[in-house]
Amino acid sequence: MSGDEWLVGVAERMKKEFEDGNVPTPERLTARELVGKYGYVLRGSWINSRIQNRLEELKLRSVPDFTVTWQGASISIEMDEETAEASSDTKRPDPTRRVDSLNAAHNSPTCVKRGDELNVATSLMLMHDYSQLPVMDDAHEVKGVISWQSIGARLSLGCECKYVRQCMEPSREMPKVEIPKEAPLFEAINIVAEQGYVLVRDREAGNTISGIVTATDLSNQFALLAEPFLRIGEIEGYLRNLIHRKFTLEELSVAAIGTEIQGSSDLTLGDYKQLLGRPEHWERLNLNIDRREFVKHLNRVREIRNSIMHFNPDGLSNEDMQLLRDVARFFDDLVRMGAM
Repeated sequence: MSGDEWLVGVAERMKKEFEDGNVPTPERLTARELVGKYGYVLRGSWINSRIQNRLEELKLRSVPDFTVTWQGASISIEMDEETAEASSDTKRPDPTRRVDSLNAAHNSPTCVKRGDELNVATSLMLMHDYSQLPVMDDAHEVKGVISWQSIGARLSLGCECKYVRQCMEPSREMPKVEIPKEAPLFEAINIVAEQGYVLVRDREAGNTISGIVTATDLSNQFALLAEPFLRIGEIEGYLRNLIHRKFTLEELSVAAIGTEIQGSSDLTLGDYKQLLGRPEHWERLNLNIDRREFVKHLNRVREIRNSIMHFNPDGLSNEDMQLLRDVARFFDDLVRMGAM
C-alpha cells in the first residue's frame, strides 16, 4: 500500500466516525514511520511537501508538525479543525524549531549520584569523553553537575574530593541549565553558549530529565546541515571557473531564462545545466567527459540544493551527501590534472 493510499484510508475512517457523531480517533505513529510509508528514510523538502499537500487535500493535519519535530516523536494524524469542530486540539501546527528535534534531547544522560566516589565520575567522563555529568539521585531531580572544572577548582584549593558531593556544583548555586523539551532551539543554543550544556526536561514523561544537549551535539548538528551548503558553494565555484571566458553574456542570459544577469556569478545550478546541456556549448570546454553523465550529476546537485534550502533536522541522506562529495572531488581532480 502506498503512502497516499494509506492516508486516504485514514481520512475515510475519520470522516465516517465524524458523520456518525463521534470524535474522530487520531492515527498515531512517529514522524519517521509517516515518511517511511512513502518509501523514504529521511525527511526532505520534496517528500515533506508531497505529504503536506496530501494532508491538506484530505483535510487532515499532523500534530505536531511532522516536518520539524524529532523523527522518533509520536505524532497524530487528525482531521483539520475547520472540518471537525469537535476536535479537542484546535491549535495549528507549530513551525518553530524546538529542542525536541535534537536526538540528544531523547537520550537519557549518563549521571552519577552524590554518594558515588569521585573516581566513578571521572571514569565515566574519561570513557565517554564528557566534560560534565549531571548529579541525580533519581530521574526527576538534578542535584547539581560535576565537571572537570568543578573538580579542578576544588583540588586547587586543597579541598577533600573523595565523593561526588564534595566536587559538584549544587543546583542552587548554578545559573539556568534546564529547559523543557518544547523550548525553542535557539533558547537551548544560548544556554549552551554560556554554560557548555543544557539539561532537557520532559514534562510528558513524568517531568524527568530526558537528555543533555552539549556544545558538541550542537556542533555536530550544524556541521551535518552546513556541509551540504559548503559543498554546493564549492561546486558552484568550480562551475564558474569551468565556463570562465568561454561564453558571451548573451549566451549566459539565454541559459538564465527569465532572469537578468550581469555575469556567470548570477547563474543558478539550473542555468548551468541549461547552458552545458547543449552539445555545441559543451564542446567549448574541451573535456573528454561524457556530457550526458555530467549533466545528470549536475541536475542531481541542483535537486539536492533545492532540498537543503529548507532546514531539515534529519540532514541529507548518506547517498545525497556522498554525491556532493563525489562531484566536488571530480572538479578537484580536473584542476589537479590541468583540465580546467
